[in-house]
Amino acid sequence: MLEKLQFYIDGQWVDPVEPRTMDVVNPATEEIYGRISLGSSADVDLAVAAAKRAFEAYSQTTREERIALLEAILSEYAKRHDEVAEAIMDEMGAPWGLARDAQAASGPQHFKAALKALKTFEFEERVGTTNIVKEAIGVCGLITPWNWPMNQIAVKVAPALAAGCTMVLKPSEIAPFDAILFAEILHDAGVPAGVFNLVNGDGPGVGSALSGHPDIAMVSFTGSTRAGVLVAQNAAPTVKRVAQELGGKSANIICDDARFEKAVASGASDMFENTGQSCDAPSRMLVPRSRVEEAAAIAARVAADTTVGNPRDEGVDVGPVVSDVQWEKIQGLIQAGIDEGATLVAGGTGRPDGIDKGYFVKPTVFSNVSNDMTIAREEIFGPVLSILPYDDEDQAIRIANDTPYGLSGYVSCDDLDNARRIASRMRTGMVHINGAWLDAAAPFGGYKQSGNGREWGHHGIDEFLELKSVYGYEKRKK
Repeated sequence: MLEKLQFYIDGQWVDPVEPRTMDVVNPATEEIYGRISLGSSADVDLAVAAAKRAFEAYSQTTREERIALLEAILSEYAKRHDEVAEAIMDEMGAPWGLARDAQAASGPQHFKAALKALKTFEFEERVGTTNIVKEAIGVCGLITPWNWPMNQIAVKVAPALAAGCTMVLKPSEIAPFDAILFAEILHDAGVPAGVFNLVNGDGPGVGSALSGHPDIAMVSFTGSTRAGVLVAQNAAPTVKRVAQELGGKSANIICDDARFEKAVASGASDMFENTGQSCDAPSRMLVPRSRVEEAAAIAARVAADTTVGNPRDEGVDVGPVVSDVQWEKIQGLIQAGIDEGATLVAGGTGRPDGIDKGYFVKPTVFSNVSNDMTIAREEIFGPVLSILPYDDEDQAIRIANDTPYGLSGYVSCDDLDNARRIASRMRTGMVHINGAWLDAAAPFGGYKQSGNGREWGHHGIDEFLELKSVYGYEKRKK
């Protein structure tokens, strides 16, 4: 069994103040394959103190020194890329190809984006005789999820390092081993002691202590909207900055003139990727009312062609969801879709045929969904696609925006100008036109209950900086 019972604090691996362990379960086998320690407020205090001591020196490092540090991290990460992928595959169930080529690969992607942004980042601006300076905000608490574990670690740590901040990371206790590997990578890369610290634990034990700690200047949180509210409430008494990337219920508007089969098939496939466990997944597919049956048939074929199985097996497209709790939640929501009158065209409750162990979910498609149904309102976080009809473009946009979330949106139109117009009316932080991919240099984040703040590229660095106005910096001209 894999045992990692220490925390990384002040450049060393240390025992927890109070021993308390947790078993980590492989979601594909339901077997315990590892064990970690769960931290407490005492461990957080030690980590924050180390980060606070390190901040004075690290915040004063030069651009060139931080560039060299990010480059060293990238070099060390490359040596252990496949190890990271293995960890992700076992802890949260991503199939090997996805774990290696997307999940683990997202780490260096974000470090490269931060590195590129840092090289030209403007830390000072002169306005008249005033010098406006962007300075590191201080010690940061980083709380990350299990669904894209390395992506969310790197997208916070890389810009924080670029900005000159020090930090304490609390990764998800459900998927902790890739984070431990990451700490080893940073150590080997020569990150100064105290600049990066890692404390494993759960929300009540470590997350609350971090978000409420008086010496934490900023909390960057990725997770559910419910948990994000708790983080913000906990942070409020100390008036610290809170950046949040939260839930989503993204609409995918497919126009009548779109390359229909391709758009529907791609939308369904994107929904099933990562077993539907992505905050920006296109979970609501909006199609012209006259083409609902056509869309349902296409999506059902994609579901039938999607191979579900053990992430270690060849040819597997979709692995398990992350836990028994998540599996039960998804089963309940699928049943709610059936009970509320949506048309089940693929999948349904229970495990896929031939699988009797593991937290596997059938790729599921509902059609004739109305936007007041539970499956259209709640973030399912599983491979469940809802197809909703619309009568005209204005109605499609109203349906798309009729959600408390606003993370991402999708639109497919042959008429690019029309696609742009639709995109401009969608109340989301991001819109994908005709299947366009994410851009690591562009801001990632949402409107409404999908969060606040932005990550990725130079926008991500901005989140970790404070603005200072230095008046009279220049002599006033006579």
